[in-house]
Amino acid sequence: MSLGQQLAPHLPFLRRYGRALTGSQSHGDKYVRATLEAIVAAPDEFPKDVDPRLGLYRMFQAIWSSANYDEMGDEGVGDTDGHAAVARARMSRMTPLSRQALLLTAMEGFTPEDAAYLIDVDANEVEELVAAALAEIEGQTRARVLIIEDEPIIAMDIETIVRDLGHDVTGVAVTRDEAVALAMEERPGLVLADIQLADDSSGIDAVKDILAEFEVPVIFITAFPERLLTGERPEPTFLITKPFQRSTVKAAISQALFFDQTTVPGA
Repeated sequence: MSLGQQLAPHLPFLRRYGRALTGSQSHGDKYVRATLEAIVAAPDEFPKDVDPRLGLYRMFQAIWSSANYDEMGDEGVGDTDGHAAVARARMSRMTPLSRQALLLTAMEGFTPEDAAYLIDVDANEVEELVAAALAEIEGQTRARVLIIEDEPIIAMDIETIVRDLGHDVTGVAVTRDEAVALAMEERPGLVLADIQLADDSSGIDAVKDILAEFEVPVIFITAFPERLLTGERPEPTFLITKPFQRSTVKAAISQALFFDQTTVPGA
């Protein structure tokens, strides 16, 4: 099996990580493309002594760390307007390395040992970085959250997680029309949306309707993440895979709010 064939199944999830890390589909996908270009240009430099997925993320981390790509988001990409300034404001309180450690372990499911390899630190330091990131999350601005989910058990689970994090829930919608109505009635500061809803309507369409009225960060929830991580069309920046862990939801919410301009004092 060629290296390309080995890496292909992992690309959608690398896009998820890149988008969550940068707060932008376009920005995150550019880092993924740059990673693939680096692998094609120098295949002999791809790590041979580790699992292909681990090697892929290691190459991505090298690109992310490179100063040559620090200004990748300043090329006129529409959905990154204002994100750089917001990120810098947040980074003054949470270091990029701590966010990487949290996302790699909580969202991407790497062990502390694997995460240590990826960001080139000791395993014990990964635990300290994650703890620091979680401490910063506790100090984040609280948000009012709209949940769009048609499965009652999952909706209750999400609502419990959201409230335990200190956020308020403005409502739980099970259809597109109900979601839009709730959003208009009580404007949320964050939306958590399932893709497929009870009446065969779409959570994506519900979010489009809401975004046509006002800007709000959105996290999508789906059992089929590969369908929304192709990099070939406008796709979600933040994505949670069903079944999900509490830590995954927590990390996703923290990142969505991290890049939301309305949660930065003075923004």
